[in-house]
Amino acid sequence: MKREIKVVKPLGMASFSPRFDLSLLPDTGSFTVFPGFCDVHVHFREPGFSYKETIRSGSMAAARGGYTAVCAMPNLDPVPDSREHLAQELAIIRRDALVRVCPYGALTVGEKGRDLADLQAMADEAVAFSDDGKGVQSESMMRAAMEAAKRLGKVLAAHCEDESLLHGGYIHDGAYAAAHGHRGICSESEWGPIKRDLRLAKETGCAYHVCHVSTGESVALIREAKREGVDVTCETAPHYLLLTDADLREEGRFKMNPPLRGEKDREALLEGLLDGTVDMIATDHAPHSAEEKARGLDKSAFGIVGLETAFPLLYTRLVKPGILSMDRLLDALAVKPRQRFGIPLGEDYTVWDLEESFTVDPAEFLSMGKATPFEGEKLLGRCKLTSAAGKIAYQEKENT
Repeated sequence: MKREIKVVKPLGMASFSPRFDLSLLPDTGSFTVFPGFCDVHVHFREPGFSYKETIRSGSMAAARGGYTAVCAMPNLDPVPDSREHLAQELAIIRRDALVRVCPYGALTVGEKGRDLADLQAMADEAVAFSDDGKGVQSESMMRAAMEAAKRLGKVLAAHCEDESLLHGGYIHDGAYAAAHGHRGICSESEWGPIKRDLRLAKETGCAYHVCHVSTGESVALIREAKREGVDVTCETAPHYLLLTDADLREEGRFKMNPPLRGEKDREALLEGLLDGTVDMIATDHAPHSAEEKARGLDKSAFGIVGLETAFPLLYTRLVKPGILSMDRLLDALAVKPRQRFGIPLGEDYTVWDLEESFTVDPAEFLSMGKATPFEGEKLLGRCKLTSAAGKIAYQEKENT
């Protein structure tokens, strides 16, 4: 079989004509070249928690997953809530990152929700502002943050979670929780803050982005707000599109925040992706140590990893069966994220063999985090090469 190469340019992308070295690819096989993917929601844990992940290991995982740009959330130590604190993260990024890593600046000091962070001092270096990991509980604080983001021309990305409605919950308040005696997290804890924030975004004119949407009510609220002209975008994650609480097991690798919801929620998210209400897909890549994820659903840390499996999962489970078009998938992975957050593509590209199958084995992950609910699944699509900023960020070894 001769080597065949197909270059795919999404409809929403103005131009894409990468220059690549054919000698880097095997002499035989069929290869597809995509624009480098962009994930606007990852946790690279450095500085502060390098036992979970580092900028180096996280960017290695990103490159292996076809991502050439990622946006790193600010739940770090120190929290990037000032120019000085952000500079510490930036120094590590410049030293160790293999792909473009764009840091978020925190909305509030220490992500504690009490005092507004120095957004103006960080505006030149921060891709956007967020307190991801914690919801801003105070309406007045969120209004102030939106007004500041609006003045600075920056996106405000919100983790929407009403803590007064959590009641110690850790999985979806659905059938599985009831059947197995677990404390549930109600859907209103997500859609309630979204409803509040959409009203504030309409009043302030802020560019508002909703992180990791998981409920049908959230999709409906965002759809209506878009119809009303609110400047809002949102993301969901592969696990919310592919799994529900019916798939839960008594293992930490099934625990994330927000939790896996019900089938009606999954269907609403997919419908939202198809009609454009859900603009983009982000992984919410959230690595933890093995010990932190070995405590069952109740005691394990929230979060799973996803950079190395996102595209194969979505391609295998949605594109191959004809549920989602390849163009819409690339729009959600490469086009819309860059458009919303102002991240250029340049000549970044990633090369895949879409016919090669593999079984998800966390032991093979380049990420330090290994927790995935998709362990053992057989998928199609294997990344062969990723180039970021003119340099090879990942190349599959011949023996893998």
